[in-house]
Amino acid sequence: MIFWFVFLLLTLGWMTYSLLQRSIAAKGSTPLWILWLVMMAPALIWSTWTLVKGTGQPMPLALVLIPFLASPILYWVLLRQSLRSVQRQENKALERVAETPITEPPPLTKLPKPLDPEEEADLNHCFPWSHFALHKVEYRLQAVICQGQLRSDPSVAYQHIQQNVNARFGDRFLVLLQENFQGQPFFALVPNPQRLQSTPTANPLSVSHADPTPTAASPADTANPDDDRLYRPGLALGLLLMTLITTTFIGMIFAGVSPEAMGTVSENPILLLEGLPYSLAIMAILGCHETGHFLAARHYQVRTTLPYFIPVPFFLGTFGAFIQMRSPVPNRKALFDVSIAGPLAGLAVTLPCLWWGLHHSLVIERSDFSSLLNFESLDPWRSLLLAGLSYITLGDSLAADSALQLHPVAVAGYLGLIVTALNLMPVGQLDGGHIIHAMFGQRTGAIVGQITRFLMLMLSLVQPDLLLWALLLLFMPVVDEPALNDVSELDDRRDLLGFAVLVLLLLIIMPVPGSIVALLT
Repeated sequence: MIFWFVFLLLTLGWMTYSLLQRSIAAKGSTPLWILWLVMMAPALIWSTWTLVKGTGQPMPLALVLIPFLASPILYWVLLRQSLRSVQRQENKALERVAETPITEPPPLTKLPKPLDPEEEADLNHCFPWSHFALHKVEYRLQAVICQGQLRSDPSVAYQHIQQNVNARFGDRFLVLLQENFQGQPFFALVPNPQRLQSTPTANPLSVSHADPTPTAASPADTANPDDDRLYRPGLALGLLLMTLITTTFIGMIFAGVSPEAMGTVSENPILLLEGLPYSLAIMAILGCHETGHFLAARHYQVRTTLPYFIPVPFFLGTFGAFIQMRSPVPNRKALFDVSIAGPLAGLAVTLPCLWWGLHHSLVIERSDFSSLLNFESLDPWRSLLLAGLSYITLGDSLAADSALQLHPVAVAGYLGLIVTALNLMPVGQLDGGHIIHAMFGQRTGAIVGQITRFLMLMLSLVQPDLLLWALLLLFMPVVDEPALNDVSELDDRRDLLGFAVLVLLLLIIMPVPGSIVALLT
């Protein structure tokens, strides 16, 4: 078992180093090994504890929370200082150049326009007065900002103007329709990143409300779907198999296999079957969640990576799964559908697993150690949805002072509820943040995200188990990436579905009022 534990830790370290080397190796002055050590600090600390103390002794809460929270903060500080150091060096180099005697006329400092006068005249013909009354054309770096008045349905206007731009300029530009701080729509033309040969900014397509200047995504982020840099089936399969191993070992712990017996798993591999119920259930839940995103993105021709699992040889056996979108989302309808497909697909597997697992769980007496995160003594009354399912499943055996000792499959189903709730938080890049953005727009979505972070802090005073969630939300940006057409609104059916999943979020995180507990029991 120790061999597999060390092997998986080394593999995780190698993968982290490779990702850092590809993404930020040439962007700062901080040595890559320091950034790698900061990123790997939680895994190294937790693994050391597990190897020294064994799996039978619970890890102190401070040792779980402090590395988990401190590592991303320290990483961000080091990377920011590193980039600032590079910027200072570049500024000094520019100052030295400025102090050098000039023997010939200095070059023009004004940035060249993306369009020449003839092309600008052609651009005016791309905006029919019946769809968008063009008033002014501005240049921001290589972007063209077209201010005016929208005179038809945003979807119709966008489609018509996009076709005109493509007809006159080919695939040279991406066309964006967004709103400024005053809520006035404007069009923006930015260079198509698929035609760029040099590496531009690292951020994907984004437009600031204060300064509507778009920035283009890097070429790697909009790679061809057949490009190996986008689809890496070998990597996806390798991570899946590693996660199957780690979750199986953790499932053995949830099934009650003793540490001594786990040490003999090489001699008695039949013990691995004890961990498979949890392993297969949690991987099915996470896999369906990400597959929902993947299939919805493919439907709208949004390029994404394959779903990748994150294996860890401790804690829950995995830190979840993820996919990355590598091209802009066409409109808010697509943003909504891609975002909501994941939670709904995951929930379709979560609820049957939780239902079956609760049937095979034990009802015990609640103690001071009962909480939302203690699978050996779970307090079901701290979640409206969990309490409802538990009451329907277990009936009269569930009393006001009862707790649950969860079956491994119930643990997986309950974790599926937690994953669903966390992803539905209407903040920034989370699925819930995308959904709110699609329903109300980018600016309102950011406001809702700020309010959500505050309310979660307040709720954590009543539900201390939610304090970690509240702290995590504080470090997440509240501004979501815009769609190409970020003005067209959703239909009533999608708005209703969006409100329904927000109600679902409340049912998962809100505790059961005492009066209802007394009524049911």
